[in-house]
Amino acid sequence: MSKRRSDPADLQDGLSCFPYGVGHGNEGVCLLVTMGAHRILLDCGLADIQPLQTAAKSPADLVLCSHAHADHARGLLALHEAFPELPIYASEVTVRLLPLNWQDRPPQEIRQFCQALKWRSPVELFDDLTVELFPAGHLPGAAAIFLTYKTPKRAYKLFYTGDFSLSNFQLVEGLSIEALRGLAPDVLIIEGSYGTTRHPHRRQQEKHLMERIYQALVSGQNVLLPVPTLGLGQEILKLLRSHHQFTGRDLDIWVDGSVAQACDIYLELLPQFPIAVQNFAKHQPLFWDDRICPRMRRFPSQKPPIFGQAPCIVLTDDAANLEDYCYSGSGSWLILVPERPGSPSATDAPQIAALKKSRQIAVESYFLAEHSDGRNTTQLVHNLRPQHVIFIHGSPLYLADLTSLEELQNRYQLHSPAAGTFVELPIGDKFMQPAAPSPTVYEGELNETGTSVTITLPDAITEDPRWSNFSDTGLVEARWQGEELVLRGLSQRELLSQSSEVRRLEDVDCCGACRYWRSQRCWNQASPLYGFKVTPEGYCPVFEPL
Repeated sequence: MSKRRSDPADLQDGLSCFPYGVGHGNEGVCLLVTMGAHRILLDCGLADIQPLQTAAKSPADLVLCSHAHADHARGLLALHEAFPELPIYASEVTVRLLPLNWQDRPPQEIRQFCQALKWRSPVELFDDLTVELFPAGHLPGAAAIFLTYKTPKRAYKLFYTGDFSLSNFQLVEGLSIEALRGLAPDVLIIEGSYGTTRHPHRRQQEKHLMERIYQALVSGQNVLLPVPTLGLGQEILKLLRSHHQFTGRDLDIWVDGSVAQACDIYLELLPQFPIAVQNFAKHQPLFWDDRICPRMRRFPSQKPPIFGQAPCIVLTDDAANLEDYCYSGSGSWLILVPERPGSPSATDAPQIAALKKSRQIAVESYFLAEHSDGRNTTQLVHNLRPQHVIFIHGSPLYLADLTSLEELQNRYQLHSPAAGTFVELPIGDKFMQPAAPSPTVYEGELNETGTSVTITLPDAITEDPRWSNFSDTGLVEARWQGEELVLRGLSQRELLSQSSEVRRLEDVDCCGACRYWRSQRCWNQASPLYGFKVTPEGYCPVFEPL
């Protein structure tokens, strides 16, 4: 029950949602939720708040900010300046981190316009409207927002996840499903950044990244990681300080720009971090340490004579000029850029593409999830069991994959609106589920020859934006899933990882150098390990070299 409206000014009493931005591409997230007579703005990640200024009156009665990332918060300062009386609320940690979005303004000036709310403490905003914040994972201070609107007949409840993760990170614990039991929201607004894709366990992702950095340093390369100001960079720094491959290693880690400023604020907020992080910081500094290896320092204002002596690691803003670090004479570099599923590859960005042409510079991508994957997203939906589910924040293709899931279609009223699409949310009414987007099916042919099998598909499959990632290397991996054969494209990162692993082990009689070791499994029928997943360092009596 959604329809297009150019102006939400005519919204009637009841539950409804008008999205000014739903996080498609770079548009940011900004949602106007109506509960009875109350208008609540959830986040303001708009780069231009003009759509919120179409009427003389304030666009909402109050604003709730889920966390400090720019795509959820960058419009808040302009909104405050346009409507100074409009109350804005966020968690205590988010209030401290918000100034990083406007570094040309005094932090204290920015903190004054945003009021802090405590965790898991219901606050009465009006006589009939309360709000409660739950830690959402994803980023320190990130909040899931629970709104309750009470009428004489019943209470109406809405839960907004913001960006969330159920997995524990290095510096923030995941969203606790246990803490949400019994909330029973009528409406759930949930992000679907990764669609239905499934990812390896978080610790496995961290292991792969640390292993790649370690290999680069051993081979004499400096490592440069351009990262966002908040979140990912600090996670990687904590990993480097605590991972067994780097603990005690004679190594310099340099941090530059706003990433370093965010580290300073993190240190001020240490009492708000998980107990495990606080205990770690009791034994050695979380950031800025010249005493315990690996050393972590601020990058000096002038180009230091440090490069070319011993390999080092540099973290800087993802908007920085990377040539300031990979300059001529600074040695060999590996630039590692984060993958963001559903978005264009960062390795194709103009600055990165230009650096790839240098013989001294290699560029690879890595994956360290910042959101929950499809499995955890559907798990949260099933635990909350709302009547309406609104999916936002992610590639429209990924969100369509979620709304097409039969397990969700059969139980919930699903919405995935574009910006400017008004969504009515009738509670308890009989509802006819709109038809899910029909999944595109490609029919092909299969031909067997004496030595191979060829699968032919129509060229229409290449029109899907996901094709470029799937066909990146021209190589695929096939595996059985029940009676179905699943094909998966192999990325450059995987191939580089496999080839470096083989080079490292090629002089050792082990599984990684055996002719029967493929896709991390043993395929030698004479081996006791046949069919099992084995580590490259494994060994069996029937080893045969490549």
